[in-house]
Amino acid sequence: MKPAIYNGHDGSHSMFSGERVLIWTGLAGFVLAAFMAVYMALYGSRVLPEGNVESAFSFNAALGIFILSIAAVLPLAGMGSRSRKVYRWMLAFTGGAAYLLESVQHLRGINPRFTQAGTDIDRIAGIVFGLDSMLLIVLVVWLAAAFYRKSVLAERPLVVLGTRYGFLSTMAAVVAGIGMIALQSRYTGASGNLIVLHGLGFHAVQTLPLLGWLLEKSDDAQSRKVMLVHAGSIGWMLAIAGVGFQTASGMSVAELSPWTLTAAAGLLVWLLALGTALRKSVTVTWRVRPGVSKL
Repeated sequence: MKPAIYNGHDGSHSMFSGERVLIWTGLAGFVLAAFMAVYMALYGSRVLPEGNVESAFSFNAALGIFILSIAAVLPLAGMGSRSRKVYRWMLAFTGGAAYLLESVQHLRGINPRFTQAGTDIDRIAGIVFGLDSMLLIVLVVWLAAAFYRKSVLAERPLVVLGTRYGFLSTMAAVVAGIGMIALQSRYTGASGNLIVLHGLGFHAVQTLPLLGWLLEKSDDAQSRKVMLVHAGSIGWMLAIAGVGFQTASGMSVAELSPWTLTAAAGLLVWLLALGTALRKSVTVTWRVRPGVSKL
């Protein structure tokens, strides 16, 4: 019988298991971000007429983190081997195309999405970028649907519960992304910026499964651990709601309002849940079978 604090899993239920292609695709984003950082240090961030290498830096790093997050949870989605292979390569292709378009166009001095100074070829590239983004949205919805099947909860319920909340939160990022495509801009009203909502929604795929992963190592009662995952996840979603309403009102998230206070309160709840999960996980001595991954 496994002890309550046992955290080993067979290969099919280990995070990152079998996802070498996506791991390397995610790491490619960090390599490109590092290149952009060196470029900025040497030449600055602006490339005339409308390129911004700082945007390419943040985009490549954020997409790399997102793809690594998908690589972590994909083995837990219960997909068949063929579906998982198709998903893996579609995401790798989509991510690679996004890296290429974002990086090359900014280095050429062209806004990769909404160019006003580029040629017809650049405008076509912007349309391709939009289609690539829509494909990424389809892939997110596909994986999210897989995690909402009842059978997926059986092996690692805490991580899967956090992942479900994570994908639910990404729907706000999807809405923000579609909004930017429709508006041909990231800005709303006087100073609202959809990119903040977009980023906060997509980062839920890292922040919320993390709660479950940490709590797997705790010897607390299962019901308490589940409640903590719920609390932290709802806090994160509350923050997304606050940022969403603030942005829809055309205000910057730095501008004080009831919505920013709501977002701050939600993030505080998530931080308290994370701190509690971390404390519970590090105060327990791990007992892991030899040769079994801790992930």
